[in-house]
Amino acid sequence: MSNAVRLVRSTALSDVAEYAYAAKVGVSDRTLIYTAGACPLDEKGNTVAVGDYAGQARQVMRNLETALGEAGATLGDVVKSTVYVASKEQADLVAAWEVVREAFGDHDAPSTLLGVAVLGYDDQLVEVEAVACLPVP
Repeated sequence: MSNAVRLVRSTALSDVAEYAYAAKVGVSDRTLIYTAGACPLDEKGNTVAVGDYAGQARQVMRNLETALGEAGATLGDVVKSTVYVASKEQADLVAAWEVVREAFGDHDAPSTLLGVAVLGYDDQLVEVEAVACLPVP
């Protein structure tokens, strides 16, 4: 691993994920933070709000905020996000999207919303990944 990359492993999120929840990358006078996809898992690794797109999106955004926080960032530092929704129904994508947009508030960073066939955990419907940028301290 490069000295410019620091993987951030969360102690506040489930350890069921076999990867870091975020990565900090030093770039000139900025630090980039790349998160893994935040999933709708509770602290014990259980999928929450089974069958509920909005409920899962709320947990996903809490987990994303936690991962960013442990990397020293907030949702306001996000420069790009990707929202994955396991559905072919546009209404399901919109239900998740409305929760994600509410969490970001006025910080309207670029985002991609995708309907996908399946996500990685049992009963998982929503996942969000993000890239954030911070000034180097």
